[in-house]
Amino acid sequence: MIGILNFIHWNVNPEIIGIGSLSIRWYGLLFASGFLIGYYIGEKMLKSEGVDQKWIDSLFFYIIIATVVGARLGHVFFYGWDFYSQHPEEIIKIWHGGLASHGGAIGIFVALVIHSKIVTKRSVLWTLDRIVVPTALVAAFIRTGNLMNSEIYGIQTSLPWGFIFERNGETVAKHPTQLYEAFCYIFIFGVLTFLYWKTKSKDRQGLITGLFFIMLFTARFLIEFIKEDQEAFEAGMALNMGQLLSIPFILLGIFFVVRSLKRPPVIYKNP
Repeated sequence: MIGILNFIHWNVNPEIIGIGSLSIRWYGLLFASGFLIGYYIGEKMLKSEGVDQKWIDSLFFYIIIATVVGARLGHVFFYGWDFYSQHPEEIIKIWHGGLASHGGAIGIFVALVIHSKIVTKRSVLWTLDRIVVPTALVAAFIRTGNLMNSEIYGIQTSLPWGFIFERNGETVAKHPTQLYEAFCYIFIFGVLTFLYWKTKSKDRQGLITGLFFIMLFTARFLIEFIKEDQEAFEAGMALNMGQLLSIPFILLGIFFVVRSLKRPPVIYKNP
């Protein structure tokens, strides 16, 4: 709902429909929609290279499980260990909220290493260079879901597009950092899509993955400066947990890009 004057008064119900104890929420719908669209895009990419459908189906099964488990454990260990160490039964209650994108990224990487060893018998970077393209778009869907939940927003702002998150009891406008991130991720998706389809970047193992890490986690690092702390322990920290966790990914991205440009292209023949 747009305010009469400057700011956007945001009071969207995160629940679309509820029947008894069951409900459909915007976050879940956007999360699932993102994965379905990501699957379609990834399938189209891999089929263009003649990849077997069994590889594609197993790959996305690995990714879905790894994303949820990794993101949940990332939240548990990076942001809420003091609580979950005392209440371990709460760890599996993912419907109570609490997912960390850095944990999801680690989970996906581990899953792809396993998938590469068991299924494709190819370098994990070959898989990553293809998967990160739709992943950027999925990330935009997830951040939009955070907006619908009125969570993970920024500090106070006087800018006219500031959101007053009324459902959380806010009375002043805050940066809609969920949208800032979503827009960045859509831009990254566009860049990577161009590189995959219009250039030979996918043959330089690690190049697309490296650029993904650099762009996405640099955006995350910078936006964190205007984002409210997610946990109390972050108060007073020069860099918050999200920024500290982003730095290794940025450095890894630089390493992958440099490495890919120094090595010859790699082209696999399908079995």
